[in-house]
Amino acid sequence: MRWAKTLFDFYLNASVHVALAVTSLTGASLLLLNILPNYSLLGFVFFSTIVCYNFIKYGVEAEKYLIVSNTYHKYIQIFSFLCFGFALYFLLQLDKLLWWAITILGLISTLYAIPLLPKSGNLRSLGGMKIFIVALVWAGFSVILPALDAGMEFSWDIGILLTQRFLLVVALILPFEIRDLKWDSKDLRTLPQILGIQKTKKLGLGLLVVFFFLTFLRDVITLDEILGRAIISVVLGVLYLSKVDMGKRYLASFWVEAIPMFWLGIIWMLKKWF
Repeated sequence: MRWAKTLFDFYLNASVHVALAVTSLTGASLLLLNILPNYSLLGFVFFSTIVCYNFIKYGVEAEKYLIVSNTYHKYIQIFSFLCFGFALYFLLQLDKLLWWAITILGLISTLYAIPLLPKSGNLRSLGGMKIFIVALVWAGFSVILPALDAGMEFSWDIGILLTQRFLLVVALILPFEIRDLKWDSKDLRTLPQILGIQKTKKLGLGLLVVFFFLTFLRDVITLDEILGRAIISVVLGVLYLSKVDMGKRYLASFWVEAIPMFWLGIIWMLKKWF
């Protein structure tokens, strides 16, 4: 079964799993906003996420962002180029109005890894800001793009949904920050480095509480939305309250990143029941 483990590791290392997570959050927005799915948009979100994450993880370490010496990384690079082709294809199927939003979010993603000027730092190097930049891009892709694609005007409820998504993504990323604490350079000044592990967990719990109760500020509130947010808050809350080692293999890279997929399934089932 060694081949199965190799394939599974490639699935994780090539960012396919995280792409499914972002796509699931986009699908959750479609259900919550009662928008019919645009499969071109979902396809673009999926493949562009793979390209973006692989570029950040592997491209910035490569000479001139293209020459990769590691054979395993070369396979990921080839896979990423194929995904770039698919992302471009789906992008061309989208309304040009979305291109402006995608360009802005893409620029933020690029500056996250590449400095604007040769001697300046990238956005990732800003102390404690990395997690919020990632959450902003995730929220933009999973909320703003579906709303724009459906021709919806920015409203109070969409603003609440966008804020909740930002908070949820931050809460999802914190376990990765805790996991990477022993490897991250001190210059990054991540939240666990600044606050410590226990205070970071308390921050995550606090974000989940705000995430849940923001639901009651919406103009239109439905029981399935309340239950869905309650379930996802409890699931993540249990993770924060448990004494499980965040550095445990596959805990963050698979199980935590699978939570958006679980949430999408919960929302879908609750929509069917209510």
